[in-house]
Amino acid sequence: MAPAMTSAQRTQLVAARLPGPPELLPGRPDAIVDLQTEDGAALVGGAWRYADARVEEIDFVEVGSAVDPLGPGDLPNRTYDVVPHAQGPGFDDSGWRELAPEETMLRLGHGRVGFNWYRITVRLPEQVGELDVAGSTVVFEVVIDDYAEVWVNGELPLALGDTGGRVVGGFNAPNRVLLTQDARPGDTFEIAVFGINGPISASPHNYIWMRSATLDLFAPERAAMVEEAELEIEEVDPRLAAIVPDDVRLERVAGGFEFTEGPVWTRDGALLFSSPNTNAIYRWAPAGAVSVFRPKSGYTGADIGRYFQPGSNGLTFSPDGLLTMCQHGNRRVLRVNPHGDTTVLADSFEGKRLNSPNDLVYRSDGTLFFTDPPFGLPAGFDDPEKELPFSGVYRVRDGVVSLLTDELEGPNGLAFSPDERRLYVGNWDFDRTVVMRYDPDTGAGEVFFDMTGAPGEDAIDGIKVDVEGNVYVCGPGGIWILSPDGEHLGTLRLPESPHNLAFGDDDGRALYVTALTSVYRLRLAIPGIRPE
Repeated sequence: MAPAMTSAQRTQLVAARLPGPPELLPGRPDAIVDLQTEDGAALVGGAWRYADARVEEIDFVEVGSAVDPLGPGDLPNRTYDVVPHAQGPGFDDSGWRELAPEETMLRLGHGRVGFNWYRITVRLPEQVGELDVAGSTVVFEVVIDDYAEVWVNGELPLALGDTGGRVVGGFNAPNRVLLTQDARPGDTFEIAVFGINGPISASPHNYIWMRSATLDLFAPERAAMVEEAELEIEEVDPRLAAIVPDDVRLERVAGGFEFTEGPVWTRDGALLFSSPNTNAIYRWAPAGAVSVFRPKSGYTGADIGRYFQPGSNGLTFSPDGLLTMCQHGNRRVLRVNPHGDTTVLADSFEGKRLNSPNDLVYRSDGTLFFTDPPFGLPAGFDDPEKELPFSGVYRVRDGVVSLLTDELEGPNGLAFSPDERRLYVGNWDFDRTVVMRYDPDTGAGEVFFDMTGAPGEDAIDGIKVDVEGNVYVCGPGGIWILSPDGEHLGTLRLPESPHNLAFGDDDGRALYVTALTSVYRLRLAIPGIRPE
């Protein structure tokens, strides 16, 4: 993370938003299939099936056990479940009531607290109106009076941060689910819609009905979720060609933010990244949707107005898959546990509060390393609440916080070599813009690469390493790629200053870049090291 920008600099960095996720696509669709008409349903070979759902009392267990105090325990109890469970793929609904398309508008259920299921399977045709279906984006939209949950091919993603769309969107709210961004004639989707009468807490005297149900189709050129951006490659050493392919493309996958930082790729195939200025963690999914993953990610104090960047910064996952974050405003490193409760891993050293933890990385044995410059404090180095006289690089093992080094003015990004024998740490300091290489056990260090005096408005921020040991540094003027021996292979220059990096996608070859107002992506020839 960089120190705070001036208001003039922030004004210069305002960027136009990309076309949004499916629920925000501009203008009307290029074609619509109305599933509540005979012609529309016939076009996709769909037939509606319907059944009431009911609440049943079932056997279960009380919360808490010696092994898992926040999960199901061993003491029996009685609770409730909704049946049938009709969301699964291949569910046999042949015995259900068949509804003519227009009958989906009937008031159904029994009123008051009520639930029901609507099911339909659609098969995409070659053409809808004047639109060729091949390559188009297809969105299923349904509005249930009063609420709906939507399952597609038996899936209802449960990733924290998803809102609307696949789950309850709100009172009479459109629920929009992306079916595909690359449609092909013959693609089949099994859709199950769970209807809910509401508000549940004050059961109404009305019944459940479907206000609308459509397939919205967008031509490929209108539904693009990314846009190509200009990438300038400065080759210093021919070995760069083995890392950056000749046909590399830079894509801007999300935009319109104030400042993006701390990206990390998740096990469920999405990118989390911090917005320190707005105190949030966002989640970007390859389908193009951006949602708030965690609000109030770094601070909830009454004096939050004093902070320029109160939110989280660096994010990573522990070896056992737990999200761990640096919180600026709270001045601590926090881990999110499996049940959503949290554990503070570090908030002080020798009885004094940390400055504002910035970035972090785990070693495979579970030892956590993090940097702690004062950039997140309201007045930075001069903040009256700053308690430590130095900016440290720390390690945390078995609950004990120890100091690795205090020699850097602005320790920032950090990453391990593939064999974990060396820890790279970047220094945000215009007088000493260096990448250091430390022994993570002894703290013995040496200058790995010196960028002092290089042209550019930034010092050194995020650092990542690929599986062959090449080091990627967000430095002055762009992303510097250094060999394992500390030789400069080349620099990638983006439209905006890069501030942190994460390797992602299934093969780990996609380099995601958080760069001020936007998130960018480019595909490299070598996969990167990422939390597993």
